[in-house]
Amino acid sequence: RPKKGIETKVRLEELMSAKIFDKLKESSPDVISRVEAINGDITEPSFGIRKEDEQKMIEEVSVVFHSAATIKFDEDLTKAVNLNVVAVFTMIEICKKMKKLQALVHVSTAYCNTQYKHISEEIYQTNGDPVGIIELCKRTDPAVLNSPKMTAQIIGNKPNTYTFTKALGESALVTEGGCLPIVVIRPSIVVAAWREPLPGWLENLNGPTGIVAGAGKGVLRTVYCKREKIADLVPVDIPINLAIAAAWKIASQPSNAIPVYNCTSGSINPIRWGQLETMGMASIRKYPMENVVWYPGGSYKESATINKICQVTLHSLPAYLMDTMAYMMGKKPVMIRVVEKMHKAQKAIEYFATNEWAWSTDNVEKLNMELTEVDRQTFNFDLSALSWPDFIDDYVKGTRQFVFKEDLATLDQARRHSDKMFWIEKCLQILLFIVFGKLFTWLFC
Repeated sequence: RPKKGIETKVRLEELMSAKIFDKLKESSPDVISRVEAINGDITEPSFGIRKEDEQKMIEEVSVVFHSAATIKFDEDLTKAVNLNVVAVFTMIEICKKMKKLQALVHVSTAYCNTQYKHISEEIYQTNGDPVGIIELCKRTDPAVLNSPKMTAQIIGNKPNTYTFTKALGESALVTEGGCLPIVVIRPSIVVAAWREPLPGWLENLNGPTGIVAGAGKGVLRTVYCKREKIADLVPVDIPINLAIAAAWKIASQPSNAIPVYNCTSGSINPIRWGQLETMGMASIRKYPMENVVWYPGGSYKESATINKICQVTLHSLPAYLMDTMAYMMGKKPVMIRVVEKMHKAQKAIEYFATNEWAWSTDNVEKLNMELTEVDRQTFNFDLSALSWPDFIDDYVKGTRQFVFKEDLATLDQARRHSDKMFWIEKCLQILLFIVFGKLFTWLFC
């Protein structure tokens, strides 16, 4: 869809000019020219697609990947319902018109059934009535539904509006999907790319990436987390490859039931939050960001109270101090706003960093066995060979390179600056130790 005044065609050209497509352009230069974008908006009826574009889709499209959604955990209920539930009904309606449809791949989330500790590869029928929720949102004042108290009553045992509406989206597939060739992919916590299009590639600060970015810049010093819990991370290329393979499977071997694939790592190649803390800090110090505010450090806290105290002393107070100094120097104060956004993002992921689930992955394993050796290599979704230390290195470098747009050629310069901040930190610690020592002596000796 057009965005910030930029037309759809121009947005497509800008997208295709990105570095991640260089390899594809070299191997198959004609492929890019075959990509066609149409105007659309999932918040509008029929996605706002023009009649001529819709007719072309009806006549020509054979495979649909539906991944458009809001992934904000704290999204207003009414907006989350519109984007994650109503849009599913619209997609089904459009797909039913398609004459050549062989596969509709719906991207859900592994966390849409967190009321259970063990989650099977099936669509649970205990998540509410999607039609009823849509009608409720139409009839009721959004200000009432979006109030924290009312939202909590409606979503019940779900941790947030995201997981609640994604679960309703799955239910909609069952009630309205009819005979469509539907398959559901459920990724867990999606992070940077493992191999494709480039190791460490990513383009947003969602989930753990925000932690990597904040810690890398020296701003983030404390996180509420349970170290022994499994951090179920999946590199972004894994669910993409799985979705392609699942589309082939449902197209070549139709099923009356809707196959579900839990795309998770915990049962195959687990990493715990404590390991992520250790590996992440080692990688951040090995590949430092440019112009770090402070030497990267801090730690996870397993007590919510202690973490809150540390947030005030290590985040908020320094932010107020830095913004005061910036204001006095005639510069724009920004650190308070940065810290507030950081705390909001931390709060959103705390539930997933302090709990743990187990997912069945039988369908994923069976599908992998059905592929030829060549296809397994091309569409790899087997995480057993992933080395977490190497991946975390790439993750940190990717955050540096693709999120902060910092060239890897500046690493030596960044290391010198990081070393300088290390010694400044140590000098301040020694100074504070002396001050407090003298204060203690003055008070008690």
